[in-house]
Amino acid sequence: MISYRGARVTNVLAAFLARLLLLCSDAHADASEAVLRCTNPVSGATWDMPIDFENNTANSFPATFTDNSIDWHDVSHGGHYSFDRVSGGLIVIYASSMGGFSLKLTCRLTE
Repeated sequence: MISYRGARVTNVLAAFLARLLLLCSDAHADASEAVLRCTNPVSGATWDMPIDFENNTANSFPATFTDNSIDWHDVSHGGHYSFDRVSGGLIVIYASSMGGFSLKLTCRLTE
């Protein structure tokens, strides 16, 4: 009878450890992706942009990642984006023959 209980405890413990390892591996996989949630300070409108650290993309475009910033170029619409990871500021620059314009938005990175 003792060996049966010992085997049952061992099986339960093994199942628990396997589930714990699975949860840890899932958390690590999710850490490669994040969401940049931005807010327009004038209108209050918010939107999300996906960040993929593993594939080096921001909003589905190739990006450069440093400890202090994430930079990318939207080839569809022509904007250059620079997210300051320290302050949470996102600067968007649109160039044009008439001089272009820039926007400063507030964002936060959620993982």
